[in-house]
Amino acid sequence: MNITDIRIRKVPKDGKIKAFVSITIDGVFVVHDIKIIEGEKGMFLSMPSHKTAEGEYRDIAHPITTEYRQSLQNMIFAKYEEFLKEEARSSKAQSGGKPEKTTE
Repeated sequence: MNITDIRIRKVPKDGKIKAFVSITIDGVFVVHDIKIIEGEKGMFLSMPSHKTAEGEYRDIAHPITTEYRQSLQNMIFAKYEEFLKEEARSSKAQSGGKPEKTTE
């Protein structure tokens, strides 16, 4: 089973959720709404979930082993870092490569 595509959708506002992620497995199965969250101890993934009648959240899809969870997390975080670098390059290009003006 291989992750054949990872797509990042950044959340436009400040908060704990930094982005939503969709992964494609073997080019034939997609999992949407994986969240990249900034926690007190750093970034982590939250798998897609739903709220039960009792008010608890339960994962809809998730890795079964710790090893695969770590592997998936590493792949997603690497793609997120690429996404942030590309976003910074785009922002710099749009501003003509000049530093943004600040007011004090």
